[in-house]
Amino acid sequence: MDKPEAPTGAAFPEEAISPEEAVLPSHSEATKARGPLAQIAYVLGGAGLLAATTTDSLAVAGRHTGLHLLGSIELVQAAVVLLATSAMLIATMVGGHASVHIVTERLPRPTAARLARVASAVSGVTFLLIALGSAWILSDLWNGHERTELLHLPLRWLRLLWIVFALLIAFQFFRRARASQEPGQ
Repeated sequence: MDKPEAPTGAAFPEEAISPEEAVLPSHSEATKARGPLAQIAYVLGGAGLLAATTTDSLAVAGRHTGLHLLGSIELVQAAVVLLATSAMLIATMVGGHASVHIVTERLPRPTAARLARVASAVSGVTFLLIALGSAWILSDLWNGHERTELLHLPLRWLRLLWIVFALLIAFQFFRRARASQEPGQ
């Protein structure tokens, strides 16, 4: 079957594809983070997703059957900390953060690469500052024994987890900024 004609005014008519070919790309092994850090992030993120989904499902079913699950929102929020921090770390490891290349795709390759290094360094500094600010809050509230309202879940451990992951994310950005400076990259 021949490829259909590209509509007039198409930016790249030679790349026109049929609707059958226009499917979302599958999750390939090339976009999967590897190593022990990635495995920990995948396990924690999966556990967070499973815990949030299970808790919320039980809470909804309980509301319909009259068996209310008190504190379900607090449990889901705690699970989301695991899920979100893991997702941010994995996205950073595979370079999966959203980015717009309207300007950089028109620049010469060396200039675009230099700007990518700068962007990675700025992102690393941003996450480092967020981690430092979070550590400051954690140190101020550590002896306050801050807990959730219903289930009295301690929040300091969730904050500590976030700080560790924010530092890991910053490290990944700094590593990307440095790695792209090495010859042959």
